[in-house]
Amino acid sequence: MMFAQIEAKIRKAQKTFKQLHYSLEKISIREFYDCVTGEIFSEDKTTIQDVLGNEFLIIHELVEMSELKKMGIEINKRTIMEAPKAMIYTVHFTAMEQELNYALLKKDTFYAKIRLWQHKESVLDDDPNLPEELRPKAEEILEKYNKLVAELT
Repeated sequence: MMFAQIEAKIRKAQKTFKQLHYSLEKISIREFYDCVTGEIFSEDKTTIQDVLGNEFLIIHELVEMSELKKMGIEINKRTIMEAPKAMIYTVHFTAMEQELNYALLKKDTFYAKIRLWQHKESVLDDDPNLPEELRPKAEEILEKYNKLVAELT
């Protein structure tokens, strides 16, 4: 049942990626499931049901997996734990940008504001794992998308 749901969500998201002009690598149902339910080093409590119930989070997760695949990383339950943290944060930031691009495409500024607040709170203000060399990128995302949201409201 869940795998059928994942398959349908991936298929639907592929149309979204065309609108975003993002080239998504092929992500299998098993890869998606394993990565979303796999081990992580953060205290994030997002469940697979949370992801499947939120079209923006599906975009985010698929971009993370796609970017890892583009870097030659195998997607499985240990990917997040075994890949270098700088790589994980780099793909997370790319995914965050695509997720926010999609929210803005849909003119969902409420969602974008929530995600930007979460980004600030959980990454910029309180993430001991954030590599210091990637802090400027995290700040740039916050500034850029706060500005874009303000322009839409």
